[in-house]
Amino acid sequence: MLKTLPGTTIEVSGITENTSRMLFEGIFAAGGITLSQVSVMTGLEPYMIQNWVKREFVSPPVKRQYSADQFARIVIINMLRESIQLDRICGLLSYINGRLHDESDDLISDSELYHKYVELISHTGGIVTNRESVRTAAEQVAANYVEPIPGARQRLVKILQVMAYAHYASISRSAAEEILSSLN
Repeated sequence: MLKTLPGTTIEVSGITENTSRMLFEGIFAAGGITLSQVSVMTGLEPYMIQNWVKREFVSPPVKRQYSADQFARIVIINMLRESIQLDRICGLLSYINGRLHDESDDLISDSELYHKYVELISHTGGIVTNRESVRTAAEQVAANYVEPIPGARQRLVKILQVMAYAHYASISRSAAEEILSSLN
């Protein structure tokens, strides 16, 4: 059964710890990607991505090319926007990465944050059973994270938990809507 990588339209046969890392390596092997490629891989309209850049949620592309970190930021926002308001997503990302348009103050790169989230999904099997299991899985995923400042690991654990609940809420909502539409 094919699944899609969270926040993207990229089909994968399964989600393992390294799924996103391997895909990113292939996608970004030759450098950056264009707006149209980002649009295809996220299902977002180009104007929406450009609006996020204009509003400084995402740093501007360099020579019309989006980096792995910029792509990951777009994917994270896309993944969470179904269940969390955009300003709250920006607050969440700022909690770990300071000013959203400035990558120099990041405690973790956006691509690494996304890879950690995909790793969390592989640890939980895509199922949220209870708060303790999600927290424990997030702590396991963050265990090898090297803190640039004290407390950064705990921030990462909190961010991963919020991402998990928000993403799973979005999946649950979609499933409920699908069932509702079939009631007729």
